[in-house]
Amino acid sequence: MRRLLDGWETLCKGSAALRFIDINLRGIGQVMFQDNPLSGLLFFIAIAWGSIAAGMPQVAIGGIVALLAGTLTAQWLRVDAAGLAAGLFGYNAYLVGLALGTFLAVTPLWWVYVALGGAVSVVATLGTANVFKTWGVAALTAPFVLTTWLLLLATYAFTALEGSGLPMSAEIVPLDASAASSLGLGDFALGVMKSISQVFLKASIVAALLLLAGLAVNSLTAAAFGLGGAIVAVVAGHLFGAESDLITGGLMGFSPVLTA
Repeated sequence: MRRLLDGWETLCKGSAALRFIDINLRGIGQVMFQDNPLSGLLFFIAIAWGSIAAGMPQVAIGGIVALLAGTLTAQWLRVDAAGLAAGLFGYNAYLVGLALGTFLAVTPLWWVYVALGGAVSVVATLGTANVFKTWGVAALTAPFVLTTWLLLLATYAFTALEGSGLPMSAEIVPLDASAASSLGLGDFALGVMKSISQVFLKASIVAALLLLAGLAVNSLTAAAFGLGGAIVAVVAGHLFGAESDLITGGLMGFSPVLTA
């Protein structure tokens, strides 16, 4: 594996096009803290598979459009060269594209909106990192969350953009105890796998396995901790009586996976 990566690095040194591809692959890999182009490639395949299998190829396309826009913006702004090479200005843009592909309908202006989101995420990354460095804290995915929420909330005022992911406000009511039913072994395994794939907004077992493989090629420890975080999330959610559909859908596990 080391020889393969060394050979790839040698090729990238002699080709600006390959270096650009390398930066973007590392950007995808950095969603799960992996500075490795092979990890990024496996993550990309996982997202493409999950998106196509779900009948939503626009999710994978949105991720790539936003990622490219983000990388080009970072180069234009002449950000820190080491951070750019490690993909640190691409992962938030990639997540923004995945989110907009998930929650918005594809229209002619959707492409512009996704590219705008990728570009804005870089500015948000620079600003957030500048503020957080006061306390020695990394920005992580805060720029993705901020950029995505602002763009999604804005769709309520834009008739040319159709949003389907944000519900109207409703009264919060206590959870019905029947929604927290017991989990069988199959549901437990499903919850663990989908907790991993939901890091990239996907609910796919195949995608989860590819994501674990992407972690493992760079760090077996990261893969083990990611899997462990998913298991802890499913067990904890079940013990505290969380809604079973949320547990098996992985919606309570993706943050614990990233935390682990």
